[in-house]
Amino acid sequence: MSEMDTNLPSTRQVQNFIKDKKEVEVKLLTNDLLKGRVIWQDTDCLCLADDSTQTTLIWRQAIAFIKIRP
Repeated sequence: MSEMDTNLPSTRQVQNFIKDKKEVEVKLLTNDLLKGRVIWQDTDCLCLADDSTQTTLIWRQAIAFIKIRP
């Protein structure tokens, strides 16, 4: 298993989303749009919690983009 490379800007940006509890939109390659807060990340996945605190595990390879919600 590879280690999380915290020198990568993308890793640091997601860590900032987690630390600042930012609401984000995660667009998947399937064209689905998920909304919530990233609560953790590892080398393979992100965990997103929605408003009802239901969590969704998202494989990184399924993500098209992540952006802060307006």
